[in-house]
Amino acid sequence: MLCAFGLALCVTRFREQGLRFATAGAGMLVVMAFTPLGHFLSVPLETRFPAPSEDLPTPDGVIVLGGSVDLPLAGQLDRVVLTDSAERLTAPVGLLLRFPKARLVFTGGAAVVAHGSTFTEAGIAKRFWRDMGLDRGNVLYEDRSSNTYENAVYTRNLVKPKPGERWLLVTSAMHMPRAVAAFRRAGFPVISYPVNYRTNGSLWSLSMPSNKLKALQLVDEATHEWFGLAVYWLTARTDTLFPAP
Repeated sequence: MLCAFGLALCVTRFREQGLRFATAGAGMLVVMAFTPLGHFLSVPLETRFPAPSEDLPTPDGVIVLGGSVDLPLAGQLDRVVLTDSAERLTAPVGLLLRFPKARLVFTGGAAVVAHGSTFTEAGIAKRFWRDMGLDRGNVLYEDRSSNTYENAVYTRNLVKPKPGERWLLVTSAMHMPRAVAAFRRAGFPVISYPVNYRTNGSLWSLSMPSNKLKALQLVDEATHEWFGLAVYWLTARTDTLFPAP
Protein backbone atom coordinates (compact mmCIF):
# COMPACT_ATOMS: atom_id res chain seq x y z
CA MET A 1 0.00 0.00 0.00
CA LEU A 2 2.73 2.47 1.00
CA CYS A 3 4.82 1.50 -2.00
CA ALA A 4 1.89 1.92 -4.39
CA PHE A 5 1.02 5.28 -2.86
CA GLY A 6 4.61 6.42 -3.36
CA LEU A 7 4.67 5.28 -6.98
CA ALA A 8 1.43 7.14 -7.62
CA LEU A 9 2.95 10.32 -6.21
CA CYS A 10 5.97 9.91 -8.50
CA VAL A 11 3.89 10.92 -11.52
CA THR A 12 2.80 14.14 -9.82
CA ARG A 13 4.65 17.23 -8.70
CA PHE A 14 5.33 15.42 -5.40
CA ARG A 15 7.84 13.08 -7.05
CA GLU A 16 10.46 13.49 -4.33
CA GLN A 17 8.03 12.61 -1.56
CA GLY A 18 6.72 9.75 -3.67
CA LEU A 19 10.18 8.26 -4.02
CA ARG A 20 10.58 8.36 -0.25
CA PHE A 21 7.27 6.58 0.31
CA ALA A 22 8.05 4.01 -2.39
CA THR A 23 11.49 3.31 -0.92
CA ALA A 24 10.06 2.95 2.58
CA GLY A 25 7.35 0.63 1.31
CA ALA A 26 9.83 -1.52 -0.59
CA GLY A 27 12.02 -1.73 2.49
CA MET A 28 9.10 -2.89 4.61
CA LEU A 29 8.25 -5.60 2.07
CA VAL A 30 11.84 -6.84 2.15
CA VAL A 31 11.80 -7.04 5.95
CA MET A 32 8.47 -8.90 5.99
CA ALA A 33 9.42 -11.37 3.26
CA PHE A 34 13.09 -12.05 4.06
CA THR A 35 13.21 -11.96 7.87
CA PRO A 36 11.48 -13.98 10.64
CA LEU A 37 9.25 -11.00 11.49
CA GLY A 38 6.05 -12.99 10.96
CA HIS A 39 7.31 -15.78 13.22
CA PHE A 40 8.27 -13.26 15.92
CA LEU A 41 4.81 -11.65 15.79
CA SER A 42 2.93 -14.96 15.72
CA VAL A 43 4.54 -17.03 18.48
CA PRO A 44 3.23 -14.97 21.45
CA LEU A 45 -0.28 -15.27 20.03
CA GLU A 46 -0.10 -19.00 19.30
CA THR A 47 1.40 -19.96 22.66
CA ARG A 48 -0.82 -17.77 24.83
CA PHE A 49 -3.48 -20.48 25.21
CA PRO A 50 -1.92 -23.97 25.08
CA ALA A 51 -3.86 -27.01 23.96
CA PRO A 52 -5.52 -29.02 26.74
CA SER A 53 -3.91 -32.22 27.93
CA GLU A 54 -4.78 -35.51 26.24
CA ASP A 55 -6.64 -36.69 29.35
CA LEU A 56 -9.01 -33.73 29.49
CA PRO A 57 -12.41 -34.54 30.99
CA THR A 58 -15.30 -35.10 28.64
CA PRO A 59 -16.62 -31.71 27.52
CA ASP A 60 -20.30 -30.87 27.37
CA GLY A 61 -19.86 -29.31 23.97
CA VAL A 62 -17.53 -28.18 21.21
CA ILE A 63 -17.79 -24.75 19.58
CA VAL A 64 -16.16 -24.26 16.19
CA LEU A 65 -15.52 -20.77 14.84
CA GLY A 66 -15.88 -19.99 11.15
CA GLY A 67 -13.08 -18.80 8.92
CA SER A 68 -12.20 -22.08 7.19
CA VAL A 69 -14.38 -21.79 4.07
CA ASP A 70 -13.57 -20.02 0.81
CA LEU A 71 -17.13 -18.77 0.64
CA PRO A 72 -17.08 -16.89 -2.69
CA LEU A 73 -15.54 -19.86 -4.51
CA ALA A 74 -17.80 -22.33 -2.71
CA GLY A 75 -20.80 -20.32 -3.89
CA GLN A 76 -19.55 -20.15 -7.47
CA LEU A 77 -18.79 -23.87 -7.66
CA ASP A 78 -21.66 -24.99 -5.42
CA ARG A 79 -19.37 -27.29 -3.46
CA VAL A 80 -17.28 -27.36 -0.28
CA VAL A 81 -14.09 -25.32 -0.71
CA LEU A 82 -11.86 -25.00 2.34
CA THR A 83 -9.04 -22.56 3.04
CA ASP A 84 -5.70 -23.26 4.71
CA SER A 85 -7.57 -22.96 8.02
CA ALA A 86 -9.44 -26.18 7.24
CA GLU A 87 -8.33 -27.77 10.52
CA ARG A 88 -11.05 -25.78 12.23
CA LEU A 89 -13.54 -28.08 10.49
CA THR A 90 -11.53 -31.30 10.49
CA ALA A 91 -10.40 -31.27 14.14
CA PRO A 92 -13.99 -31.68 15.47
CA VAL A 93 -14.22 -34.99 13.62
CA GLY A 94 -11.60 -36.45 15.94
CA LEU A 95 -13.05 -34.72 18.97
CA LEU A 96 -16.50 -36.17 18.42
CA LEU A 97 -15.01 -39.63 17.98
CA ARG A 98 -13.41 -39.21 21.42
CA PHE A 99 -16.42 -37.51 23.00
CA PRO A 100 -19.51 -38.76 21.14
CA LYS A 101 -21.91 -37.29 23.71
CA ALA A 102 -20.58 -33.76 23.36
CA ARG A 103 -22.79 -31.23 21.61
CA LEU A 104 -21.34 -29.63 18.49
CA VAL A 105 -21.92 -26.02 17.46
CA PHE A 106 -20.65 -24.13 14.43
CA THR A 107 -20.71 -20.33 14.48
CA GLY A 108 -20.11 -18.22 11.37
CA GLY A 109 -22.57 -16.02 9.55
CA ALA A 110 -20.68 -14.82 6.46
CA ALA A 111 -22.76 -15.19 3.29
CA VAL A 112 -22.56 -14.73 -0.48
CA VAL A 113 -25.17 -14.94 -3.23
CA ALA A 114 -24.45 -17.19 -6.22
CA HIS A 115 -26.65 -19.04 -8.71
CA GLY A 116 -29.63 -17.21 -7.25
CA SER A 117 -29.10 -18.77 -3.80
CA THR A 118 -27.49 -17.55 -0.61
CA PHE A 119 -24.48 -19.56 0.51
CA THR A 120 -23.48 -19.17 4.16
CA GLU A 121 -20.39 -20.41 5.90
CA ALA A 122 -22.60 -22.37 8.29
CA GLY A 123 -24.33 -24.00 5.33
CA ILE A 124 -21.02 -25.08 3.77
CA ALA A 125 -19.83 -26.38 7.14
CA LYS A 126 -23.04 -28.39 7.46
CA ARG A 127 -22.50 -29.90 4.03
CA PHE A 128 -18.90 -30.82 4.89
CA TRP A 129 -19.73 -32.41 8.23
CA ARG A 130 -22.62 -34.38 6.73
CA ASP A 131 -20.31 -35.69 4.02
CA MET A 132 -17.91 -36.74 6.80
CA GLY A 133 -20.71 -38.46 8.71
CA LEU A 134 -20.32 -36.10 11.65
CA ASP A 135 -23.68 -34.35 11.43
CA ARG A 136 -26.65 -36.67 11.81
CA GLY A 137 -29.09 -33.85 12.39
CA ASN A 138 -27.81 -33.10 15.90
CA VAL A 139 -25.40 -30.21 15.19
CA LEU A 140 -26.34 -26.61 15.92
CA TYR A 141 -25.44 -23.86 13.46
CA GLU A 142 -25.28 -20.13 14.23
CA ASP A 143 -25.39 -18.22 10.95
CA ARG A 144 -25.97 -14.56 11.89
CA SER A 145 -22.64 -13.47 13.36
CA SER A 146 -20.24 -11.32 11.35
CA ASN A 147 -17.30 -11.09 13.77
CA THR A 148 -15.74 -12.90 16.72
CA TYR A 149 -17.64 -11.01 19.39
CA GLU A 150 -20.94 -11.78 17.69
CA ASN A 151 -19.83 -15.42 17.48
CA ALA A 152 -19.63 -15.38 21.26
CA VAL A 153 -22.90 -13.56 21.93
CA TYR A 154 -25.03 -15.45 19.43
CA THR A 155 -23.56 -18.83 20.41
CA ARG A 156 -24.23 -18.12 24.08
CA ASN A 157 -27.84 -17.26 23.24
CA LEU A 158 -28.16 -20.39 21.11
CA VAL A 159 -26.82 -23.01 23.52
CA LYS A 160 -27.65 -21.29 26.83
CA PRO A 161 -24.74 -22.90 28.74
CA LYS A 162 -25.40 -23.91 32.30
CA PRO A 163 -23.04 -23.10 35.19
CA GLY A 164 -20.29 -25.69 35.46
CA GLU A 165 -20.55 -26.91 31.88
CA ARG A 166 -17.30 -27.42 29.96
CA TRP A 167 -17.19 -26.17 26.38
CA LEU A 168 -14.20 -26.49 24.07
CA LEU A 169 -13.52 -23.63 21.68
CA VAL A 170 -11.92 -24.65 18.38
CA THR A 171 -10.22 -21.97 16.32
CA SER A 172 -6.79 -21.12 14.91
CA ALA A 173 -4.07 -20.84 17.56
CA MET A 174 -3.24 -17.30 16.45
CA HIS A 175 -6.88 -16.25 16.83
CA MET A 176 -7.41 -17.95 20.20
CA PRO A 177 -6.54 -15.02 22.54
CA ARG A 178 -9.12 -12.72 20.98
CA ALA A 179 -11.69 -15.49 20.67
CA VAL A 180 -11.44 -16.65 24.29
CA ALA A 181 -11.55 -13.05 25.51
CA ALA A 182 -14.66 -12.32 23.47
CA PHE A 183 -16.44 -15.38 24.88
CA ARG A 184 -15.45 -14.36 28.41
CA ARG A 185 -16.81 -10.87 27.80
CA ALA A 186 -20.06 -12.41 26.60
CA GLY A 187 -20.31 -14.40 29.84
CA PHE A 188 -19.51 -17.75 28.23
CA PRO A 189 -16.30 -19.28 29.70
CA VAL A 190 -14.67 -21.76 27.32
CA ILE A 191 -11.66 -24.08 27.19
CA SER A 192 -9.21 -23.35 24.38
CA TYR A 193 -8.59 -26.04 21.78
CA PRO A 194 -6.21 -24.33 19.33
CA VAL A 195 -5.61 -25.74 15.85
CA ASN A 196 -4.09 -24.56 12.58
CA TYR A 197 -0.69 -23.61 13.98
CA ARG A 198 1.59 -21.44 11.81
CA THR A 199 4.73 -21.71 13.97
CA ASN A 200 6.51 -24.29 16.13
CA GLY A 201 5.91 -22.19 19.24
CA SER A 202 9.55 -21.39 19.94
CA LEU A 203 10.27 -17.68 19.78
CA TRP A 204 14.00 -18.12 19.32
CA SER A 205 14.08 -20.92 16.73
CA LEU A 206 14.20 -18.29 14.02
CA SER A 207 15.21 -18.97 10.45
CA MET A 208 14.96 -17.10 7.21
CA PRO A 209 11.64 -17.79 5.45
CA SER A 210 11.93 -20.17 2.50
CA ASN A 211 8.58 -19.14 1.04
CA LYS A 212 8.40 -15.37 0.72
CA LEU A 213 4.68 -15.25 -0.03
CA LYS A 214 3.90 -17.31 3.07
CA ALA A 215 6.16 -15.04 5.09
CA LEU A 216 4.16 -12.00 3.94
CA GLN A 217 0.91 -13.80 4.72
CA LEU A 218 2.12 -14.67 8.22
CA VAL A 219 2.96 -11.04 8.94
CA ASP A 220 -0.47 -10.03 7.64
CA GLU A 221 -2.32 -12.58 9.80
CA ALA A 222 -0.36 -11.78 12.95
CA THR A 223 -0.71 -8.02 12.46
CA HIS A 224 -4.45 -8.49 11.95
CA GLU A 225 -4.73 -10.31 15.28
CA TRP A 226 -2.64 -7.79 17.25
CA PHE A 227 -4.68 -4.97 15.76
CA GLY A 228 -7.88 -6.87 16.50
CA LEU A 229 -6.90 -7.35 20.14
CA ALA A 230 -6.32 -3.60 20.50
CA VAL A 231 -9.61 -2.70 18.81
CA TYR A 232 -11.60 -5.22 20.86
CA TRP A 233 -10.10 -3.88 24.08
CA LEU A 234 -10.73 -0.25 23.14
CA THR A 235 -14.35 -1.02 22.19
CA ALA A 236 -14.99 -3.04 25.38
CA ARG A 237 -15.45 -6.33 23.54
CA THR A 238 -12.72 -7.79 25.75
CA ASP A 239 -11.71 -6.99 29.31
CA THR A 240 -7.92 -7.08 28.81
CA LEU A 241 -5.56 -6.05 26.06
CA PHE A 242 -3.73 -9.39 25.90
CA PRO A 243 -5.88 -12.10 27.51
CA ALA A 244 -4.25 -14.92 29.42
CA PRO A 245 -5.45 -18.40 30.48
